[in-house]
Amino acid sequence: MKKTVLITGTSTGFGRSAALLFAREGWNVIATMRSPDAGDELARLDNVLVTRLDVQDRGSIEQALAAGLARFGRIDALVNNAGFGLFGVFESLSREKLQEQFDVNVFGVMDVTRAVLPHFRKQRSGLVINISSGAGVFALPMSSAYCASKFALEGFSEALSYELASQNIVVKIVEPGGVLSTDFGKRSGAEASRAAPPEDYAKFLAGAETVFAGLRAGRLATSEEVAEVIFRAATDGTDQLRYVATKDIEPLVKARRETSEPEYIAFMRSRFMFGR
Repeated sequence: MKKTVLITGTSTGFGRSAALLFAREGWNVIATMRSPDAGDELARLDNVLVTRLDVQDRGSIEQALAAGLARFGRIDALVNNAGFGLFGVFESLSREKLQEQFDVNVFGVMDVTRAVLPHFRKQRSGLVINISSGAGVFALPMSSAYCASKFALEGFSEALSYELASQNIVVKIVEPGGVLSTDFGKRSGAEASRAAPPEDYAKFLAGAETVFAGLRAGRLATSEEVAEVIFRAATDGTDQLRYVATKDIEPLVKARRETSEPEYIAFMRSRFMFGR
């Protein structure tokens, strides 16, 4: 019997690339997105169901799940991919935008997962893959809201993995960094452009832009390459929890996870504490 995966946020980026890859590898795919009209290419595939799911609309979550089960009969894996980044100095971010950041990146993941778990428990098997970020491992300036949401996702996912092991359900985390071929940066840039920081941050912002321009220039991965890591996580048959998906973040992940706290903080401050 073919396996079935439900993926959120498949209109662009990692989600779209993952949906195409899973379908090409013979899986049934429930490709969900806020606006199904953006899924015409996916909808032309026989083993793909494109349906609406907005992680901020719990009714749409239940409807997408019901549509997927009606079409394919079961769900074997869930990929929580939908998300966005809110960037800018903390003082310039409104409470409303901060709430939206958590509604999408954290509570949306929780709501979709909660909806799928009874089905997984009934069949005594299932896999949840949550798409985190390097920003869920190490913190960067100008990304306090995004880092906070991804740090929360990491903690939620790890804790959940211990609970769900008792139900023969596996939880995994995929951690990508900068990627060339995705619209994620477009929405993130639009969100940041709405927030005008206090003038006192001008020197800091100039230094930050220089550093981040260098990071952007070093991006090596594509959304297709991240999709391959997601697919490997779904099919490698292990209970490995975390997968680093792009090479650009490996030095920072290594610094965070393999050095002492004083060494790590000194390393990060040497790179990111400018404008003093």
